[in-house]
Formats: sequence, structure tokens, C-alpha cells
Amino acid sequence: MRKYLRLLIVGVISVFLASGCTVSEVIHAETSNLDVASLQISESLLLDVGILNFDSGVPEDNDAEKTRIYPEVRSAEARYIPFHIKTTLQGTGFWGAVRVIPTSQVSTDVLITGVIEESDGEFAVLRLNAQDATGRHWLEKTYSMQTGISSYADYRDRTQDPYQKLFNDFANDLHAYALTIDPKDIARIRQVSELKFFADMVPDVYTDYLQSGDDGRVSAQRLPAENDPMVDRLRQIRERDRLVVDTLNEHYANFYYGIALPYEGWRKRTREQSVAYRQSRQAAIRKALIGAAVVVGSATVNTDSSYYDPGRIAQSVAINKGWNTIVNSFSQYRSASVHREEIKELSESFVAEAAPMVVDVQGETLRLTGTAEAQYESWRKLLREIYETETGLTESIQVGNPERSALPQQPSG
Repeated sequence: MRKYLRLLIVGVISVFLASGCTVSEVIHAETSNLDVASLQISESLLLDVGILNFDSGVPEDNDAEKTRIYPEVRSAEARYIPFHIKTTLQGTGFWGAVRVIPTSQVSTDVLITGVIEESDGEFAVLRLNAQDATGRHWLEKTYSMQTGISSYADYRDRTQDPYQKLFNDFANDLHAYALTIDPKDIARIRQVSELKFFADMVPDVYTDYLQSGDDGRVSAQRLPAENDPMVDRLRQIRERDRLVVDTLNEHYANFYYGIALPYEGWRKRTREQSVAYRQSRQAAIRKALIGAAVVVGSATVNTDSSYYDPGRIAQSVAINKGWNTIVNSFSQYRSASVHREEIKELSESFVAEAAPMVVDVQGETLRLTGTAEAQYESWRKLLREIYETETGLTESIQVGNPERSALPQQPSG
């Protein structure tokens, strides 16, 4: 009997130990300073940066109850984080135009992509990649951090995102790599970026201007004449394309600022729930261990066989108390799952739709609808038609504000 009892207790302890984790609480998160240009940099050395919406990193077989990865939140973060990286890079003075782009079809000098590997308000892990128009890989690196209690405090610097260290570290690494590039190579990157746009618009003419190597790198075989009227016209069309991308960035900006407060509230609340969940789980483990020790210890005490023997009575009381402790620990462990439910409820407030974009072409009003990505795809088709028909494009591109569903009030604290 005692042998089986010991095996059962060992099994209980093993289950708790296997599910336990020890993560120390952090008061002040680690920080890093952002490198900022002290002097104005020549425009010829500034590369434009495009940041693609991130991969949300939600597993195909995701079980939110187990992973606490909620697709609604990750989808919002996949748009929110790129825009914050955009604002961070813009603030350094090391880059030309920095845009969040809806698709990799957008012609840009440097393309940034990313995957959200973890983000729960307390821990953040991003895998970021950067490469230029020639196909040269600048970096692929995983950035991680743990926020602290003060990261969400009312007295904190509101200009600094709780995940700001990740963004600063990435911006500094990106600039550090840019410093290793020869100015002549910077000029080549800009040339290839432009030729890629030309080849997309007029593939029959400009595809042969570019050459792809076995390593995937792209180089310019030759350059078009500067006085070529086709070049001048394509550059004007490219400026219109940039204007549309800038317009779409207003959609991203509205989304970014629209969810900023509820998203911060979600992260703060999620962090609190994660810490509470972890602490209650550890408390449950401790109670289970104590209960198991009492049961094992009491069961091994030698007592008289008499039913009314005081030793046997004390042993029985101790065993019952130990078992009750174990049962209570299971209840506490189950109650910790309530935190997951609260986190799930807080994840349902992030929905945004891009407002229709109105484009005037030769007095004809065209309305582009759908998501920002769908609108840009329609725009690119329109661009090719504009070039092929030599239709004039006015400067007017009118855009409404993105429509957002009403956001529920977040609990304070």
C-alpha cells in the first residue's frame, strides 16, 4: 500500500514540476539608446526603406487555450509594430523615406520583413530581416526582451514604447550595416530599385537592363539615357506610386494611433495576468510538494494496530490534511487558467478597415476599395493602364479616414 502511495505522490509531484517555470520579476526593463545623426546627411546617401507588414507568427495548429497566442491580437501587432519601427527609423535621420508597404511589389531601396515569434506584454521576440534592392542580405537577427513593472507605469516616458529596446537595437544594427556600404554601392542600390520599377511597368523594354546572378543578386547591366522621355515619364509615374504608398501610410497611421491606447492596455493587462498565472502555478507546485511530503511522511510512521491508538489517529489526520492540500493545489492550478480567459477577452478589440481611396485620372474619379493591400494591387494595375494608354494623372488623390469598429472600454489598471 505504502509503495503505491509513494508512486502516486511522486507522479503528482512530477506533473507539477514538469509544468512549473521560474522567471524572476523585473522592475525596470533593460534599455538601449537610439543612434541619431548629429549632422544632416547628403540626400544621395539616403536610402528609402520599405517595411512589409509582419508575419503574425501564429502556428497553423495554434490552440489559443494552450499557447495564449490570439490571432486577433497578432494580426493587429503585425501592422502596429512595423509602423512603430517606421517612426523609430525616421527619427534617426539616417534614411530617406521610410514607409510601411502593403506588398513586396512596392519598389524600395531597402526591404524589411519580420516575424512576431512572441509577444505577450511581458516577453517580446521578433525575427527581423533586411535586404536591399540588389538582393544583398543586410541582416537576419532575432531580438528579444522582457518588460518590467515600470514599462507600463503611469509615470513612464510615453514617447518610449514598452518594446522600444527591440526597435532601437534593430535601428542601430541597420545603420551599422549601412555604414559598411561604399557610397558607389548605395548609388547602385538606388539604380536597381528604379530599374525594377521600370521593368515592372514596361517589362518588354527594361527587363534586359537587369541581370540576376546565381547567388540571387541583381545588378544593372546598363542604364537608360537621362534624356530619354520614357525615363522621365516613368519617374513621374513612380512619384505618383510613392504618393499612393504615402497615402496608404495614413491608413496605417490611423490604425496605429487608433489602437495605441487599447493595445497598451492589453499588453499591460496581459503582462499582469501572465505574472499572476505564473505565480499561482508556482504556488500550486509548492502546495503540492508540501502536501505530498506530509502524506508520505505520515504514511511511513509506525503506529500501533489499535483502532483508537493516538499515533494512528494523528497519522490519519496528517494524511487527510496532506491530501486536502494536494486537492486544493489542483483547484488553485485550475483557477490560474482563468487568467487565460481574461487575456482572450482582451484580444477582441482590434479590427480595422482601410477607407476607400479616390483617385482622379483625367477628370474621371476612380474609387479603390478593400484592404490597403487590395487597394494597392488595384492601383498597380491602374498604373500600367495609365502608361499604356498615356492617360494623364492629376496630382489629386483624395483619401478618407479608415473606418474602425467601435472599441470596447478597457478595464483600468
